Amino acid sequence: MPGSRKSASKGKSAKAKSRGRGRGRSESRRGLLGIATRLVYWCFVLCIWGGIAAAGVVVYYGAKMPAATTWSVPDRAPNIKIVSVDGNLIANRGASGGEAVGLHEMSPYIPEAVVAIEDRRFYSHFGIDPIGLSRAMVTNLLGGHFSQGGSTLTQQLAKNLFLTPDRTLERKVQEVLLALWLEHKHSKDQILEMYLNRVYFGSGAYGVEAASRRYFGKSARDVTLSEAALLAGLLKAPSKLSPARDPKAAEERAQLVLAAMRETGKISDKEYKTALSAPATRAPSYWTGSENYVADTVMDELPDLIGDVRGDIVINTTVDLNLQKLAEQSIRRLIDESGKKLNVSQGALVSIDDSGAVRAMVGGYDYSTSQFDRASEARRQPGSAFKPFVYMAALEAGRTPDSIRNDAPIKIGKWTPDNYGGKYYGKVTLATALAKSLNSVAAQLTMEVGPDAVVEAAHRMGIQSDLQANTSIALGTSEVTPLELTSAYVPFANGGYKPDIHFIQRITTASGKVLYEGSTGSAPRVIKADIVGMMNSMMTGTVEVGTARKAAFNWPSAGKTGTSQNSRDAWFVGYTANLTTGVWFGNDDGSPMKKVTGGALPAQAWHEFMVAAHEGVPVRPLPGTWKSTPSDTIVPDEIPSADASQPPPAPPAAVGQSQPVAPAPAPVRQARPAQTVDADGFDMPSDKGSTASIKHPVPPGNVGGPTKKRQTSILDILGGG
Repeated sequence: MPGSRKSASKGKSAKAKSRGRGRGRSESRRGLLGIATRLVYWCFVLCIWGGIAAAGVVVYYGAKMPAATTWSVPDRAPNIKIVSVDGNLIANRGASGGEAVGLHEMSPYIPEAVVAIEDRRFYSHFGIDPIGLSRAMVTNLLGGHFSQGGSTLTQQLAKNLFLTPDRTLERKVQEVLLALWLEHKHSKDQILEMYLNRVYFGSGAYGVEAASRRYFGKSARDVTLSEAALLAGLLKAPSKLSPARDPKAAEERAQLVLAAMRETGKISDKEYKTALSAPATRAPSYWTGSENYVADTVMDELPDLIGDVRGDIVINTTVDLNLQKLAEQSIRRLIDESGKKLNVSQGALVSIDDSGAVRAMVGGYDYSTSQFDRASEARRQPGSAFKPFVYMAALEAGRTPDSIRNDAPIKIGKWTPDNYGGKYYGKVTLATALAKSLNSVAAQLTMEVGPDAVVEAAHRMGIQSDLQANTSIALGTSEVTPLELTSAYVPFANGGYKPDIHFIQRITTASGKVLYEGSTGSAPRVIKADIVGMMNSMMTGTVEVGTARKAAFNWPSAGKTGTSQNSRDAWFVGYTANLTTGVWFGNDDGSPMKKVTGGALPAQAWHEFMVAAHEGVPVRPLPGTWKSTPSDTIVPDEIPSADASQPPPAPPAAVGQSQPVAPAPAPVRQARPAQTVDADGFDMPSDKGSTASIKHPVPPGNVGGPTKKRQTSILDILGGG
């Protein structure tokens, strides 16, 4: 029947289509399977060739190493002897900090904490952790930068024992081979014990015993859970996380260690909560004396100079221990006498010679109670002590010390920079304005030359901190450290050259082999000779008749005082032709002092230090010459004295005039509680008692291009400057 045939035909057609679709899907599946098979095949081939290449690299770099039969574990961390410029002992660091402690002797919390945070699979891997290495590689790839290393404790020990800190493929391959050797030769407990007795825990402490005594005043045998967590947390970044430097960062890291210990089942929830509620308490250090601030700085710089220390070494520093003790005594005495009355708890002093060698550095009132170095690490507002860079930029733009400006109330946008005490002088020369630290004139000059020019001048002279290029920078609102501010004054003292600031002059082995020798090359010129002469002429006025008269002594000297808002910081940075010295007083919490200005305690401490430092040293004039017009005389302010019966200080010797130095230090004048203007002038001590003479940089050719034409502003025209 026609209908039946049609129906049958349709059915056959449908079946044929269905069979076609089935064959298509089957062929598609076979195609995908073929692609997958080929992909697996080529991946396998690539893995084989990659393995061959890796093996070749290992064989190549391994062949460059000594025979494995000659490998042996060296003695534990050596002693590091740090001495002054004349050979006196400053500190012993390294292995002398503590004895080797067996794994079974130390608190069990220490190895548990270290394994939990540094290498959780330490007891199960064979020296290399493929899982940890893969995780680190993935993290680094996803993050787009190197943040994790994936090294095991065994690899870290191998690196510390045998290798340099260089990040090269050769060193990494050798590290792996040495780790495998260590695992073959020693048990896991032996490896962990060697690691804990050698690793660096920050602040000069090598080994867990030295670190325990350094931070807690107890043996590693008696360390608690919270203390062990703090120690283990230091291993990531010993210098940065040291509780002596940053207690908050150290505690935050310790909390991460406790969490890792709980995750790995080393401690219970109850122990975890108890440790969090009773964090480690850092004991006063058994190291005392301000010279330990220097020792800490030296230890921080050491790895960059010679890498890992493999044997006993001697570090010859630039510090004069006599000057160091003088600086410490002056800071402590003034705080002891006036601290409660004036609400002052901390002080810092830095003294640098013309070659950039640091001769003394005091980082705080008492090292044993606070190892935070305020001289090199605390950033504070310098106030008017920053003004020399404003005036320097103005002189480089064509102004002179005789240029006239009108000292009067001004308004710049919404900012009105008032003079200290609200006193104004009308038309004054720039020399007078700097000596009296007149804020309105400094602000005018910053507007004339531009804040960027001031920032550039400060950075060129040696300021390293970030500076905000705004008008208020004229009054020192950007924060700096005492070390960098003092170093930035050195070119004024040495004739315009910027030397490398350094603490270390030589490193030798115990037998005398030189491992490092400081550079004696010439320093680059950063300020022209005529500008140096003008700046020294102006800043001499600060000491002679300006705000820093209490700093004056029988040596040609110059400098600048500074006081931040509400007397939170008081500064005096000054110099002679021998030494540049900066002094700071304040409080760690930034609380205001009671009317302490830069011309008070800082100038007094500077005076004491410099008089003693220059005793018996031939007088030298400041570099550069500048002669002001006869009409430019700075009339001193009447600054009330705390002791009205005391005679005024004798004026210092004129620049270039040779005067005999008094056989005994001049009596120290009492600090005056208040001044009509912010203090700005200082004197600098010389290198007394040093066995090494000061090396002055050899001047290179002039820099800065041809002499600039004087840029006359509207203020010059109106003021006649």
